[in-house]
Amino acid sequence: MRYYLVAGEASGDLHGANLMKALKVEDSAAEFRYYGGDKMKTEGGVLKKHYSEMAFMGFTEVLMNLRTIFRNMKACKADVLAYQPDVLILIDFPGFNLKIAEFAKANGIKVAYYISPKVWAWNQNRVLKIKKIVDRLFCILPFEVDFYKGWGMEVDYVGNPLLDEITQFIPDPDFKSKYQFNKEIIALLPGSRKQEIERLLPDMLSVTAAFPDQQFVVAAAPSFDEAYYQQFINTENVTLVFGQTYQLLHVAKAAIVASGTATLETALFHVPQVVVYRGGKISVAIARMLVKIRFISLVNLIMDRKVVTELIQEDCNTQQITATVKDLLHGEVRSTMLADYAELSKKMGTAGASERTAKLIISYLKGH
Repeated sequence: MRYYLVAGEASGDLHGANLMKALKVEDSAAEFRYYGGDKMKTEGGVLKKHYSEMAFMGFTEVLMNLRTIFRNMKACKADVLAYQPDVLILIDFPGFNLKIAEFAKANGIKVAYYISPKVWAWNQNRVLKIKKIVDRLFCILPFEVDFYKGWGMEVDYVGNPLLDEITQFIPDPDFKSKYQFNKEIIALLPGSRKQEIERLLPDMLSVTAAFPDQQFVVAAAPSFDEAYYQQFINTENVTLVFGQTYQLLHVAKAAIVASGTATLETALFHVPQVVVYRGGKISVAIARMLVKIRFISLVNLIMDRKVVTELIQEDCNTQQITATVKDLLHGEVRSTMLADYAELSKKMGTAGASERTAKLIISYLKGH
């Protein structure tokens, strides 16, 4: 069968690649065309547009890039229509993907949505639209099933694809010696988008002087080069590692993490963390008016209580990050967080999200 996938950011590329791999097991003649990234490209098919040309964060950033976004959307719609897939599989990225879903549905193309849009966070009425334009919705957060049920919508909980990735992870026994790491490691995960890195990395690095006995290691995104990161680094005990976030988390004592998927990955690796976020002033002011959730990190959202400290906007500063990291290295805060992580791991269930989703998509297409 012919599958058209749309992923608009790094995490979507990762989950899209795993889903493609699983679909090939179920359907050996599978053909793929997609908006995605390098990981999806390794699974074959035709990459139409790379996500690096598509990802814009925050209200103001989106407004400034509206022309590009509309151009991408128009091109995507035309390409989906020309390809006539058996199913369109949309991965997260709701601002873009819900428009594509609406178009596909109007043109008689079946729509599967993998990794539900986070409609529970704001403008929950969007569920009514999703009911009309999405044929099958696959959720990866345990609480989403009840949320959708409350709106009269049946969805599938398939488990979280991060568990698939983490289960496949093989630690490199030489990782520390390769980089000559001989101190406790504090991992810095500033995200993979330019806007995130430029807003958060300086705050993260501003605490290094307070930790002379620790080694700070930045999880650098492969889409940027070393020179790009070096402009932010002006102290001795900072190292860059590219594309090896899981190896880094495997050996880290604590972490400072940009809000997003990485907060959940860090928790599943049982690394005590502080979550930081800094957005454009207008974007954050609008978000504070609209957003209906108590927390921004996935760890706290899934547990429905505060497990990790979140430092947002003006709270994301040298003093508060330093104090929080000190608590993470030893003592009660650390041991409580590790106990909470154990509970979180149980809640998340088992690996196999990609396989479960692939099986459900195929059985839906075959009318079972």
